[in-house]
Amino acid sequence: MTREKTSTAATYAAFAAREARGVSPAYERLALAVSRDDALLALLDLLPPARRQPNLLFGVVRLLGGPVEDPAAFRDFAVAHWSAIEAELRVRVTQTNEAGRCAVLLPVLAALPQPLALLEVGASAGLCLYPDRYAYRYGDHLLGAGEPVLECALTGTAPPQRRPEVVWRAGLDLNPLDVTDPADVAWLDALIWPEHAHRRARLRAVASIAAADPPLLVRGDLVDDLPALAARAPADATLVVFHTAVLYLVPPSRRVAFAETVRALPGHWVANETAEVLGRDGLPEPPDDTLHNLLTLDDRPLAWTRPHGQALTWFG
Repeated sequence: MTREKTSTAATYAAFAAREARGVSPAYERLALAVSRDDALLALLDLLPPARRQPNLLFGVVRLLGGPVEDPAAFRDFAVAHWSAIEAELRVRVTQTNEAGRCAVLLPVLAALPQPLALLEVGASAGLCLYPDRYAYRYGDHLLGAGEPVLECALTGTAPPQRRPEVVWRAGLDLNPLDVTDPADVAWLDALIWPEHAHRRARLRAVASIAAADPPLLVRGDLVDDLPALAARAPADATLVVFHTAVLYLVPPSRRVAFAETVRALPGHWVANETAEVLGRDGLPEPPDDTLHNLLTLDDRPLAWTRPHGQALTWFG
């Protein structure tokens, strides 16, 4: 097996072990099966590295109506329909718009000087721009009312006592999605893991909230177009530029340029990315071996978070 194939196989094996295990049995099975399948690995390795991601492949197969519960049926479908799958893989990106991530952002957002002007980089359909509209449950502590209720296991800090006051919300994305477009919502749905009926129901609830009061979504680059969009925020609000699980899609040199750009803006910068992507080491050990993001405020590490917002472990 070539080094490239070994790398793709390792990516799928790591996804099974660190991301899917204990979260999605179906995707754990699929990822392990792909990691051991020379034929599928050979097909994937014809694609650029960013187009081989497990979440992207599995989401495209779901979008095209393929099976994801049984690895053998998945393989048969993938081989038979590879031309259609490849075409989608080459034009789509993983734009998982998980509103549950607002639960790990909320302790930071609620503590900043109010009101806020929120600007999300890599906003997808902008569903994480409404932290003031959702309800939250941290253990026994319920904040807000109505649906959806975003549940988060919180460790190491007290739960927030208020939701932020948001007076302006905007998103920047290379390909912003529209929650009023059924095709865009179908792609968001396809990116939700198969067993996660609660996330599918949550998508419907948050899409309804966003569609009733759409955010400002701008098609643009996170370096070249960020300052102009930030300049549109009201001057009497605290600007907060934030992003979650976006920078791994950005080449390292552009990450550096982005960091320089956002540091030059007024306001605050909230990042929720892997420690590797943020270039941070010397941190407390994460709670377990599953994938965790690092939550930072203005470059200061604050907590470990789970990818869908289901847990936050504060550093203390």
